Amino acid sequence: MIIASSRAARLRSRRRRILLAAAVAVVGLVIVVISFTGGTPVEEQRAQRFVTAWASGDYRVMHDELTGSARRGRPPADFAARYRRAAATATATRVRAGRVGALKDGVVAVPMTVTTRAFGVVRATLKLPFEGEDDDARVAWTANLTFPGVERGEELTRSMRMPPRADILTRDGRRIAGGEDRTSPLGTAASAIRGELGAPPPETAARLRELGVPDDARVGVNGLERVFQDDLAGRPGGTLRAGSRVLARSRPRVAPAVRTSIDPEIQKAAVDALGALFGGVAVVRPRTGEILGLAGVAFSSVQPPGSTFKIITLAGVLQNRVAGPRSTFPVQTAATLEGVELENANGESCGGTLRLSFAHSCNSVFAPLGAKLGAGRLVKAAEAFGFNQDLGIPGAATSTIPPADEIGDALAVGSSAIGQGKVQATALQMSWVAATIAHGGVRLPLTLSAVRDGVRPAGRRVLRAETARIVRRYMESVVDVGTGARAKIGGVRVAGKTGTAELRDTSTPDCTPAPEVECPPAQPDDPTDTDAWFAAFAPAAKPRIAVGVLLIANGTGGDTAAPIARQVLVASLKATR
Repeated sequence: MIIASSRAARLRSRRRRILLAAAVAVVGLVIVVISFTGGTPVEEQRAQRFVTAWASGDYRVMHDELTGSARRGRPPADFAARYRRAAATATATRVRAGRVGALKDGVVAVPMTVTTRAFGVVRATLKLPFEGEDDDARVAWTANLTFPGVERGEELTRSMRMPPRADILTRDGRRIAGGEDRTSPLGTAASAIRGELGAPPPETAARLRELGVPDDARVGVNGLERVFQDDLAGRPGGTLRAGSRVLARSRPRVAPAVRTSIDPEIQKAAVDALGALFGGVAVVRPRTGEILGLAGVAFSSVQPPGSTFKIITLAGVLQNRVAGPRSTFPVQTAATLEGVELENANGESCGGTLRLSFAHSCNSVFAPLGAKLGAGRLVKAAEAFGFNQDLGIPGAATSTIPPADEIGDALAVGSSAIGQGKVQATALQMSWVAATIAHGGVRLPLTLSAVRDGVRPAGRRVLRAETARIVRRYMESVVDVGTGARAKIGGVRVAGKTGTAELRDTSTPDCTPAPEVECPPAQPDDPTDTDAWFAAFAPAAKPRIAVGVLLIANGTGGDTAAPIARQVLVASLKATR
């Protein structure tokens, strides 16, 4: 009994100690909670939320911390716009807040660090004034609080100047543009692609301001000057002020010269071959995607690509097994879709194998094939070759084909398949299409920057390798026995495709002579009725050069564009030995 009583007493004593420890823990927890909530002034808590939101760019949360009158006086959109303008003035890229200070005389001070493009790191103190008592205390916002270190009544301003503009070089280091007058010893070959300097275009003014470019600076507005504007401009320098006080200073920094992908001999050949004709010539290196030469409106103007688009239609037809090398087609002068005849060029009668139909550019075969392929697969094929995509080159026009559900009926799909309808392309785009076939069905991104020797850019496979080989062989037939014979080069196999895009209806209206009917006389061909195209690469088996030629309102692809392509290919092959 004595043992039992003693054990019970020890158990009761142990329970009392446990309960006491638990009570102490609860009291400690309450003390901790009080010290982290009720012990921190509301002003300091709101200041912390304000600067944390600022660092993440959440201007709405910042706005929520303002007094009622400040919120009413500055709606959220206007409030955010003021902070964005201040950031652009300072060229800010990042805002960080230090440890929030103690409330003193109604103000909470927070050390801030702002990283900028033009002025380096700017460190200053943000002084947040508060109004209201207890939980009602909020930031009494004024306009100077859009940037740390700006006092009430002061305005954040800057004065900037640009360094000398960097030189633009060819791939082998020759100057395309240099010095204050942007001159070059390369003459018209350089002036055709260099571009001009002028006032910042409205669509780029805001971004340039964020980079620190002065509003009165001269910037690239077209050509290579525009393409490489950010690389050529260097880093602006100047002074950042709060009122009359200096917050930060920096010196302008000259950028290194920009080495482009332009080959001077190839560029000269493209410019010389185009001459005074209105159109464009683009030259691309298939294995790197480098643009070696551009003349005229090669990348800035879109036109219906005509039968050069049949490269894409053929690729889609083969890829989707709509037809194949063993397929044959009726020999005829036209095909009927939706009750409308689509004629072959000059009323030619053609057909037979798929290869011969492609070599002779038979609309009577490829329009029905396009309709059979269908709008969805046709658009998918075009987009795989880069249509409806931004090239990532400033100033380059986007080649387009309408969405599948907007093309229309079988007639519209068939017209699109032969490069008419609402299909639009640049000479650069069609040189890219040729380069993709040349590179075995792998599409590389186009670039105007020189690719270092040994570097293999990553690309996207858009065709099976075997499909690309078939298309290549068919393009060789275009030059060997078809419409592209004027692109032949002795000792070099050329793969190409002609295109003749109608700009207006050139068909002859049906008319049966009768005593009471007088048929109009046949009109001679007018070369301004059509655009002339040619897309090609060479040597066909181991391609080094791809070219796209567009002559606006200037005849047929086989007669006028193919000889220009040949001239450029000959010079380019010599330059790339």
